[in-house]
Amino acid sequence: MDVRTASLPPEGYRLTISPTGVVLEVADAAGEVYGRETLRQLAGPAAFRVAGFAPASVPCGVVEDHPRFGWRGCLLDVARHFRTKAEVLRFVDLLAAHKLNVLNLHLTDDQGWRFEVPEYPRLTSVGGWRPSSMVGSGGEQDGRPHGGCYTGDDLREIVAYASARAITVVPEIDIPGHARAALAAYPSLGTSSSYEVWTSWGISTSLLSPTASTLDFFRTVFDHLLEIFPSPVIALGGDETPGATDEHRAFVRQLAEHLVARGRTPMGWDEVLDIDGLPPMVIGSWQNEEAGVRAASAGHDVVMCPEQHVYLDHRQSPDPGEPIPVGWVHTLEDVYTYEPALTGPRLRGVQAQVWSEHLDSVRRVDYMAFPRLSAFAEVAWSSGSRDYAEFLPRLRDHHLPRLDALGVEYRPLDGPHPWQTRPGVPGRPR
Repeated sequence: MDVRTASLPPEGYRLTISPTGVVLEVADAAGEVYGRETLRQLAGPAAFRVAGFAPASVPCGVVEDHPRFGWRGCLLDVARHFRTKAEVLRFVDLLAAHKLNVLNLHLTDDQGWRFEVPEYPRLTSVGGWRPSSMVGSGGEQDGRPHGGCYTGDDLREIVAYASARAITVVPEIDIPGHARAALAAYPSLGTSSSYEVWTSWGISTSLLSPTASTLDFFRTVFDHLLEIFPSPVIALGGDETPGATDEHRAFVRQLAEHLVARGRTPMGWDEVLDIDGLPPMVIGSWQNEEAGVRAASAGHDVVMCPEQHVYLDHRQSPDPGEPIPVGWVHTLEDVYTYEPALTGPRLRGVQAQVWSEHLDSVRRVDYMAFPRLSAFAEVAWSSGSRDYAEFLPRLRDHHLPRLDALGVEYRPLDGPHPWQTRPGVPGRPR
């Protein structure tokens, strides 16, 4: 293959296949990644196997393409259920196969703290483990200890691996709520003398105490994160904080300002819009699309990720046989036909969310994410009208065989395999 530079939009490429060879013209390094990925798609499902079987031929023609959005993201929650480094690298490969370019890595929550901070070792030795987990949403506990964490070198490896595939890893530390794991490790960060890493799902009322010492603690934590992650955007949560006071809101603002002073752009969930004096941020519009419109009007950039449309932990059909049915029904067609309400320069892009309360294995992540994430990838990449009737046979006849070759245990189009069900485990459908 001959690779050349060309005048193309950012991340764009032009792939020319002729009887005499292949020429790839690119706008930048990302364009080269995507052009090679398109060539792999044209080579057929066997090209997606680890052995990389080469086809005898590929079809001749010209493909010129570039993405619709600059932010084509997916959140992976490794706090509720830990995913090993190898499993995260595999997920990066799956994002790259779909030309998604942001991995929002949710590293901390009530149920676990997942990365080492040298100054505060108890964050992982205590906060990284819980004695049990809720089974579904019924309150029953499984009695099985769960935990794990990443070293700094693990995370640097993930960042480098993703970067080689044109993916930016955006880390997230959630404050001032979703913080029970940190509070269990260092109770002085809160208002009680002791806490436990939470073994339930839902919204905890335990918040960080917005004192000067807690602020200094988290400045140190974020500074350590900045040494590992070169991402221009760093996420700080700010969501679901029952009982938050003006002091809590000031705490979030001060940490956002700290990130700005360090040359980064803070990202928060849309609840932070209620905080006065915020610096310009990226807002993840998750509660509804109106929040994204409001954020743009306030001068913030926006990533649209509304739970009504792109939360992939929500159930995939109304059938009661769906495993641990949670949230609204988001069918494959629902995800494919999603169109963000916000337009204009403040819209950075879109992001699907894979929250993991009920995803306790890679097989469960595969089932909930795919093939809906494949449909979402087309929403994020392709401009113009979309026709589900045209998409479905392309997915069924061409892309599902690629997922098979990649070893993805996706949900079949006609419903789960028997071994993918979870009979008797209660969910929380809406």
